[in-house]
Amino acid sequence: MQNNSWYSQFAKAISHFCGRPIIVVFAVLVILIWIITGPLFGFSDTKALQLKLDELIRSTKGAHNALLDLEELEEDQLERFRTKYEALATAARKSLEEGIQDTDTPETL
Repeated sequence: MQNNSWYSQFAKAISHFCGRPIIVVFAVLVILIWIITGPLFGFSDTKALQLKLDELIRSTKGAHNALLDLEELEEDQLERFRTKYEALATAARKSLEEGIQDTDTPETL
């Protein structure tokens, strides 16, 4: 195995190139432009994805409709859901250790 493999040489060349001040300034400018123009053009808009996820929850038998539109909840409300799901996960892992499957759809949240 060579000490100076093609990958090592390539990695060194890239790090040398990217470490130049002009490249760092260029990268910062690109990020700033993206931050400024993103909201104008909807680059960061995730509403369609959230709606698709909500529809999947709504149309799945046994799913909890209370989970729809979670992104609009306050942090304390999200924490209550998180705590309940952590308890479900802990119980499911315990069941798996005992040889019981964890593929149910509980009726209550």
